[in-house]
Amino acid sequence: MIFVTVGSHYQGFDRLVKKMDEIAGKIDEKVIMQIGNTKYKPVNAEYFEFAEYSKIQKLNSDARIIVSHAGVGSILTAFEQKTHLIIFPRLKRYNEVVDDHQLQIAKELAENPNVTVVNDVEGLEEALKIDFSFVEGSNGNRLVPSLKKYIFSIS
Repeated sequence: MIFVTVGSHYQGFDRLVKKMDEIAGKIDEKVIMQIGNTKYKPVNAEYFEFAEYSKIQKLNSDARIIVSHAGVGSILTAFEQKTHLIIFPRLKRYNEVVDDHQLQIAKELAENPNVTVVNDVEGLEEALKIDFSFVEGSNGNRLVPSLKKYIFSIS
């Protein structure tokens, strides 16, 4: 199963949800999406807007792969559940977020063996074909220092 999560940000993430819905219509694997405030409603995948954290944890745990925005909560939940993560950052130019901080978070995690960063929707389908296995002890690499650096740069 592939779990897609866009978090709880007030801006939708139509670009990711539309592409993953398109992919869901072509593959023989169940796709479940947490779409938040996204206006587009999937037709090829199961979806819901928001859920309690326990449901999100269970979906993370059950998934073969998680496709997520670069939200820290979503990243930490995937790591906690030991599931490989494809990060697809929200971008300001598409009105998906107020600034491009998710690019910085994705960049800091790009070397983590439990993370695959995809910046273009056309790369998502290919990234999903990779056979991932979770590498223990690789999650702390640069996330916390990166977040501190970002927070102090905007204050």
